[in-house]
Amino acid sequence: MTGEHLQAQARRVITGINAEGKSCFVSDEFTPDRLAGPGNTKCDLWRAESVPVGFGDDSGLDDGVITEPPKGGFVFRQVTFAPDSEWDKSLGYSDSKGQLRGTVPAEEADGVDGFHYTDSVDIVTILSGELVSVMETGETVLKAGDTIIMRGVNHAWCNRTDKPVVLQSLMISATQ
Repeated sequence: MTGEHLQAQARRVITGINAEGKSCFVSDEFTPDRLAGPGNTKCDLWRAESVPVGFGDDSGLDDGVITEPPKGGFVFRQVTFAPDSEWDKSLGYSDSKGQLRGTVPAEEADGVDGFHYTDSVDIVTILSGELVSVMETGETVLKAGDTIIMRGVNHAWCNRTDKPVVLQSLMISATQ
């Protein structure tokens, strides 16, 4: 179904300590921090300005869906990618601040649309579907259960299937 990725949601269950000092569920909801775009839908689950975090800290998601983690912190999200055939990849990827920083025009990236980088180490696990990770020197197919560790490199994603791909990503602030 065309546009299926636009309906993607991520359930977030948050725990805590109640007034009696016992563990409890504080909330159980679809993440309110969600951004549906032409190529993917990002559902941010948690962001921290720094580590270690406090057990009582809030979600850190007051500024909307921002791709890169804060300097010294992290962001954890779920992303659902549309099939490549459903959108114009030359538009690149964006978040609530606009076009991703680090986006490389296709004419500067051997004709590959969507190349970008972030100042982060990203631990990305495919939950469902099949996604192609493209580097400047080659590509590899990632399937459900596979994990890739991105370390601040130029990369692009391709969903060459006719079904959405769902992944989760922990993006940790990093330096060169």
